[in-house]
Amino acid sequence: MINVMLVDDQMLVREGIKSLLALTQDIKVVAEASDGEQVLTILRDSIEHQTVDVILMDISMPVKTGIEAVQGLQGASIDIPVIMLTTFDDHQLVLQAIQSGAKGYLLKDVSLETLVDGIKTVHQGKTLIQPAITERIIQGLKKHAVHDTPLQETPDISEKEKEVLRLMASGYSNREISNAMHKSEGTVKNQVSAILGKLGVRDRTRAVLKAIEIGMI
Repeated sequence: MINVMLVDDQMLVREGIKSLLALTQDIKVVAEASDGEQVLTILRDSIEHQTVDVILMDISMPVKTGIEAVQGLQGASIDIPVIMLTTFDDHQLVLQAIQSGAKGYLLKDVSLETLVDGIKTVHQGKTLIQPAITERIIQGLKKHAVHDTPLQETPDISEKEKEVLRLMASGYSNREISNAMHKSEGTVKNQVSAILGKLGVRDRTRAVLKAIEIGMI
């Protein structure tokens, strides 16, 4: 059973999502909050953080936003994966949220199947970044992505490395990439490190965002 904390300032939204998840066999809403400050209070001052496996959290909320809540969780060393719930117009906030430590994002109007798959993905330790989720958000990410290191020219990424990037964008781990590409895990690890270096970024998430920004994937 995957225990979920649901965070949204609109009670009707929370009730709707909770009702949908109640239709599943292996996901259960065990905690709720209406703003980012409540999230931190509940998880810092109780044993809830020991039972919550995944947090579904709205980006834009009063008192403390979803982004501020993610930053607060990081500061409190509470390691619970967060999926940001967003709308079509939140692409800049999506980028900030992921850079702050969120494991991915989903549109609020996704199907139950997509929501369940997303929760299971981050629960397995993967990143939920799906470039095809909506063209509008991706275009926004392309315009507003932040460079870790300015690129003087288009990075020399091979076709094999692009294939690795696409699998990274789908949330594949190094082991899963090695299985999909029929390579050793060590080889994949070296390729991922090479990709990060060529793109001038520090981690896999930013590598995917950078690749999206420059139109590589």
